Amino acid sequence: MAVYTDITDEELAELLADFDLGAPLAFKGIAEGVENSNFLLETEAGRFILTVYEKRVRAEDLPFFLDLMRWLAEHGYPCATPMADRAGRILKTVRGKPCALIAFLPGLSVRRPSAAHCREAGEGLARLHLAAEGFPLSRPNDLGQAAWAPMFATLRRDAEALKPGLAAQIETDLSRIAAAWPKGLPEGIVHADFFPDNVFFQAGKFAAAIDFYFACTDALAYDIAVALNAWCFEPDGSFNITSARAMLAGYETRRPLSAAERAALPVLAHGAAMRFFLTRLHDWGATPAGALVRPKDPLEYERKLAVHRASPDLVLFGDLA
Repeated sequence: MAVYTDITDEELAELLADFDLGAPLAFKGIAEGVENSNFLLETEAGRFILTVYEKRVRAEDLPFFLDLMRWLAEHGYPCATPMADRAGRILKTVRGKPCALIAFLPGLSVRRPSAAHCREAGEGLARLHLAAEGFPLSRPNDLGQAAWAPMFATLRRDAEALKPGLAAQIETDLSRIAAAWPKGLPEGIVHADFFPDNVFFQAGKFAAAIDFYFACTDALAYDIAVALNAWCFEPDGSFNITSARAMLAGYETRRPLSAAERAALPVLAHGAAMRFFLTRLHDWGATPAGALVRPKDPLEYERKLAVHRASPDLVLFGDLA
């Protein structure tokens, strides 16, 4: 989340005129993440998040994202729910850009997840995969494995400027990942951005997930790999196998993994690290001047790539008992 597009009081009032949410009481920007402009809105009816969709989010994908969030909420999954206006519309426009009002969710994200948090998050991710079964829409993963080499071709100079010799190493990684990338794994709707800042807890228990704007159809185990990278590395760059075991144990309380899925986790995790390295590298040099935003350091994921490169079987940690 971030703020690229400022909203005036008049524009906010015009938007709210279509809803039965009462008058605005408080409105402020949220300076987190890098994708969209987000505001915390409080009205006489409660608290909401106003999201203005910026250039990376394609307008044609928004019905998929918003309908998925509504589907999950209707099927018992705790996630942010889009609000409909009086005409039943959830996709709106402000300052010429698409936007939506999302119900505010209670709970807190954690900055330093414990193994217990990882277990809860793993169970929450499995619940998401199961709740999404039957969702009638699909969307290809446009930031999936097939996109990484073409994306890097435009970023090679940036990688070399970031760290001399890195460009050649990334090219080697990309070739290795492509050669080993698994096929035929169980697929479904994946969150694709299941990071600690997108998961809420209450009293130490999984409470909700937010930010479904990378959701797509892909291998379910890829979603686990994204989460292993996001939750199970320590600040010093080491991989916490205890947290990883806990995450998979939590996941498998709801949805047991197949042998093929478990065997694929190393390359999936290597690939997931590559995906976030590349998008962070792009954002590192592309954040607009004056935006209320903190771009995330691509070197964090470069270090994770190095761990997967050096220990290709790292996430194959045996029996969970």
